[in-house]
Amino acid sequence: MPDRIAAHYEKHAHAFDAARRAGFVERPWLERFMLGLPRGGAILDLGCGGGEPVARHLVDAGFQVTGVDLAPTMIHLVKTRFGRHRWLLADMRRIILDGGPFDGVVAWDSLFHLDHDDQTAMIARIATWLKPGGKLLFNTGPERGTAIGRQFDEDLYHASLAPEDYRALFAANGLAEIAFKPDDPQCGGRSVWLATKS
Repeated sequence: MPDRIAAHYEKHAHAFDAARRAGFVERPWLERFMLGLPRGGAILDLGCGGGEPVARHLVDAGFQVTGVDLAPTMIHLVKTRFGRHRWLLADMRRIILDGGPFDGVVAWDSLFHLDHDDQTAMIARIATWLKPGGKLLFNTGPERGTAIGRQFDEDLYHASLAPEDYRALFAANGLAEIAFKPDDPQCGGRSVWLATKS
């Protein structure tokens, strides 16, 4: 199921993009993420979609954004909107990035589509892409497990590690927790992590 994510988002790219443009529940977390980051700094957006609303907010705040997404239509949309930034059609698990290290990495509604092993590997990869003092923002479920959600009348895979597992990964990869809010009611029930590279 995790490897069917690209096909799902490609099939429903325009519907998903329209839905994302209709709301911005993550804005308070994104504002917190941006605090203290240098204006004009480099941000990596993993699972950038069509760029709405996360990349737009980062661009409007003066950051230079590099986005990665698996769906060709999503990359086409975001390139059309923000042509002066860098948008890469790629799998975050396999991409070789240049242009880093980054002042911040966002993986909003994307990391949780990977299985447990891939999430473990991605936390380690992200740590290598961050500058000291850089920040990481991502969301998960509240506990270890897998879940099959529904989106556009199709199954959609999600997985999460336990909070203590994410914290162990932070410790092993030079990251430090800033905040964790399980089942944040102000954020659509997402469990949200904010961390920094020490």
